[in-house]
Amino acid sequence: MSSAQDVPSSDHATLTKRLASLDDAVQAMADTRDYAKHLKLRRVLDAARRVLLLSGGCAAMETRAQSLEEAGIFLGTDWAYPHILIPSLTPHALGSAEPDTVVMEALSELRLLAVARGQFTHSLISSEQAHHYLSQVMAINLSLLFTPPTEAEREQQGKLALMTRELFRHLSDVIGYEKVLDQLVDEIWRILQQRPIQVEQVKQMITQIAIYRNNPEIDLGASGAGADRLISSLYGTTQGCREDPGIEVYQQRLETMDRGQLQYEASGFARAMHDTGLVSPYHTVLVRFLLEQDDHLLGEALGLSTTGRDCMLCYRELVHSLIREAIHPQTAQALLGLALTLERGILYQPPLAPALWRQLALPLSPYSQQRLALAFGTAVSPGAWLLAGVLSMLGLPLGVGQGNNPTCQSARALSMWSYNDPDYLLQIVVWAVRDDEVIMHFEGQAISSRDSVGGVARELPVDLDPVSLLVVPHLDRIYAEMGRRCAEREGDPHRWINPEFHGWWTGRGFRINVDVLTGKLAELEDFQRHFYASYHPYYNGNQPVVHPQPAGIAVTDSAARFIGWHAITLLRVNLDPQDEMRVYFYNPNNDSGQNWGDGVVVSTAGNGERFGEASLPFEQLASRLYIFHYDPLERGDLASISREELERVTGYTTRSWGATRLPPVDLQAAPSGG
Repeated sequence: MSSAQDVPSSDHATLTKRLASLDDAVQAMADTRDYAKHLKLRRVLDAARRVLLLSGGCAAMETRAQSLEEAGIFLGTDWAYPHILIPSLTPHALGSAEPDTVVMEALSELRLLAVARGQFTHSLISSEQAHHYLSQVMAINLSLLFTPPTEAEREQQGKLALMTRELFRHLSDVIGYEKVLDQLVDEIWRILQQRPIQVEQVKQMITQIAIYRNNPEIDLGASGAGADRLISSLYGTTQGCREDPGIEVYQQRLETMDRGQLQYEASGFARAMHDTGLVSPYHTVLVRFLLEQDDHLLGEALGLSTTGRDCMLCYRELVHSLIREAIHPQTAQALLGLALTLERGILYQPPLAPALWRQLALPLSPYSQQRLALAFGTAVSPGAWLLAGVLSMLGLPLGVGQGNNPTCQSARALSMWSYNDPDYLLQIVVWAVRDDEVIMHFEGQAISSRDSVGGVARELPVDLDPVSLLVVPHLDRIYAEMGRRCAEREGDPHRWINPEFHGWWTGRGFRINVDVLTGKLAELEDFQRHFYASYHPYYNGNQPVVHPQPAGIAVTDSAARFIGWHAITLLRVNLDPQDEMRVYFYNPNNDSGQNWGDGVVVSTAGNGERFGEASLPFEQLASRLYIFHYDPLERGDLASISREELERVTGYTTRSWGATRLPPVDLQAAPSGG
């Protein structure tokens, strides 16, 4: 570990001088009352930045972490609450072009390093928690450990890009590589358990791990042992491609294999694909080769059960055509989508096969072709990219993500249609990519995406799967237009929008527990009684959720503070393996595993979840719900829910997002009936 004494003498004088200036600035802030500390912040940040730019600066700042904290440098920011900081947000802060943001983030990491080493005791986070957090931060920002700044980073951040790398070198001296890679591997597996459609970022992380582990100049010891399965799933899945020989060499090897060897290759690839959710480019070479060989081996390579195999044989020509057009090394993930589409058996629905034949021959508009080429490149045709995206969405309806866009409503609609009404999804795709227009109806009146003036998203999304890339802008504009047509109505517009936007199966009954005008909680007990009576099997006559239902939640952070409103889909309600009643739902925000505070931690695996589902105990989900739909003709007994259970749910609500929304009257006085 470096220190100020390790700095070459030529720099030591400069560092000493800058530290003296910093100490003066920190003392001045410490001597200032809280309401005026912001007036001293500029001097402290400028002095801290000048120190961090020097060799040995990070070590010197670490020793001053407690004095900086106590002086109030983090006052009024999220950094003041280290126990709620989210590691996945650090790349945005450290990569910012705003120097103050980078410096504050760096000071926060050094503060936590001091806590992790026991240099001072923090009231909000333990030494073990700080160590774990820093391990996650380093795993997520792995490139800052091993790679120099890119040209883009140098252009945007200048010397700050070098500062962040010096910061991570200092962190690694204490945390060590072993914890970092182990955390990264755990994070990758956690994401893959949710079976997202988009896995490019995951593949990039796996590739980086493979590069670092093969670099003799980087000693990783025994760290990242769990990465072997991930690396082999992409680059060395079977005996035929164990040493990652390249696509052309593997193709030549296939031509010399006998049936037994091909069987071994097929089963190996299928097992890896379904175990990890990742598809090797080599897998696509094998599948295309088997088209001309043996349907039994093709089914084996797709890892199909009896259901999927029967579906493949029944629609043999269609499946072969889909593979020829959509399955290439560049679109490898679509192979998992195809396999799971066959496993769902949805091709037996009368409209599906004709709709996919139409998709195969679909002419794309010039605009659609341009958008696909810009987003995904020209290694395969735009039509192949789109068809690959269609297969992925049909096979993984709960893997649809909204990206970094405020379009949760549109992502939810695509997921719901794929899950519940796939032929309608394919029709929407045709309109969007062929006609550059989608027309939907709102209370009998047509709404054109071409004529609507704008949507929720201010810019065209780019970080989406091929289907979402082309369809979401249309849906976003239509959704916004439906909202504009409800602007003069009393109450929440989702009451009218959701049934028209999502589908006929959306319940016409509607409940909301927030007064739209004041934002205060309203009729909370009545709301919860209706939710229990409509969805809880013990109170609704054991009626399962037949069709997925749109709902809205109040999202909170790990300190249970309100963040915003968000769209989800209620999928099913069942007892989990521990006999606790849970709500299983779809969340379009790309990663459903979240800590919402007050003990409400969303689960994505281990509690009976299917791929892509999130879940919470019933009362915890109920506490974060603010709107839901139900069938008004299928209500349970509203009066049978115990006061004790209702008070637990209300407690979760009023301790979190409802804390600042309490009405002036006692909540217990709310009506108790329907």
